[in-house]
Amino acid sequence: MDASRRSAWVVAGFAAALDLALVVCAWGFVSLWTDAEVISSAAAGHLVGPAAVAASVAALFLHLGRSLRHPSRMAPATLLAALWSWLALVLGAAVGYAIATGGVIASLVFALGLGVGWFGLLVPALAALVAASAVLTARGMSGGARRPRWPWERDDEE
Repeated sequence: MDASRRSAWVVAGFAAALDLALVVCAWGFVSLWTDAEVISSAAAGHLVGPAAVAASVAALFLHLGRSLRHPSRMAPATLLAALWSWLALVLGAAVGYAIATGGVIASLVFALGLGVGWFGLLVPALAALVAASAVLTARGMSGGARRPRWPWERDDEE
């Protein structure tokens, strides 16, 4: 694997970890501020929310890993990242709810309800923010930017 492909997947991995952290943080704060449950249905169980977020983060990771290999051609990357993350969240919620309850129509209604609520709309917004920062990082790396060095790492000539 060449260096540009490897660095694209590394940047995508860090971006996915950042997205996961931001989604958990944002959902926690919104839940506290609005006094609302993230997963409003008690029939859903405890794993529907984490499964939906995992699907969303995986979609972001796969999209960025594939598309950051050529950072100069990244115009629609943030919009696509937001779209894939939202679709994966809704699909993950629908599948998880269908497994937990056994109802297909009810799972689609639940998943769309989650997707258009505050919690569901935070996911694509955060994915777009993370994708934009990943694109900037990949463009900087492809342009020759290096990571900052600590004072003890620098040579005396620098």
